Amino acid sequence: MQKLTNKEEEIMQILWKLKKAFVKEIQAEITEDQPHYNTLSTIVRNLEEKGYVNHSAFGNTHQYYPMVSIEEYRKGFMNTAIDNYFNSSYKSMVSFFAKEEKISAAELREILTMIETPKEVI
Repeated sequence: MQKLTNKEEEIMQILWKLKKAFVKEIQAEITEDQPHYNTLSTIVRNLEEKGYVNHSAFGNTHQYYPMVSIEEYRKGFMNTAIDNYFNSSYKSMVSFFAKEEKISAAELREILTMIETPKEVI
């Protein structure tokens, strides 16, 4: 998966929320620093070239929809962040959040319970 710019991620968040949308509908969802229609259209086409979205044609206009789920993106994003910033160590990542007081002892116990609970066999 290619890395996305901040604006591309913002557009993807909108498309994941809306499921499918025309450029004008995407534009209406952007509250801060709203790009010009043509700029936004270019960003969406770039997302299509990167394989993140596809479109259905309706005459001269296109309705865009995600090709990558938010779960797929999250997994790739987190793996890259853990590799780049925590030396591929989940322990280091959890330790960082604990030191920054972003995760509580109760939440850590809950995570431990999830890890220790056997998975159901399907």
